[in-house]
Amino acid sequence: MQDQNPAPAIRVCASAELANGGLGVKIPVSDAAGRTTAFFVRYQDRVHGYLNRCAHVGVELDWEGSFFTRAGDLIMCARHGATYQPDTGLCVGGPCKNGRLTALAVEERDGAVYWQPAGKIRPLADADAGQA
Repeated sequence: MQDQNPAPAIRVCASAELANGGLGVKIPVSDAAGRTTAFFVRYQDRVHGYLNRCAHVGVELDWEGSFFTRAGDLIMCARHGATYQPDTGLCVGGPCKNGRLTALAVEERDGAVYWQPAGKIRPLADADAGQA
């Protein structure tokens, strides 16, 4: 059964805050497993959002907001080096081979990045200030 009243879109950040292969922006969320974060990055001029949970062991991927390899071409888990395609979330290296990050619905408009919550992944109360 679909949500009759979908959650409002959440403003994540200004579009200019995300550079290709650069630092990501995290926001607090919850899912069926509890409290965690979601992250948003820019790759090849498009913004992508994922649940911040490695497909291998479920730990957060980043180290101080850094999600990309030094080359800026793959998302990498800072804990054990699993690598993911930034545009699909597919694991292409490491122990999570053929696993996938949980993708989020993201759009850019009016100079900002927005996330449309759906399913069990929801913003926490302290993230609700950016609704639009």
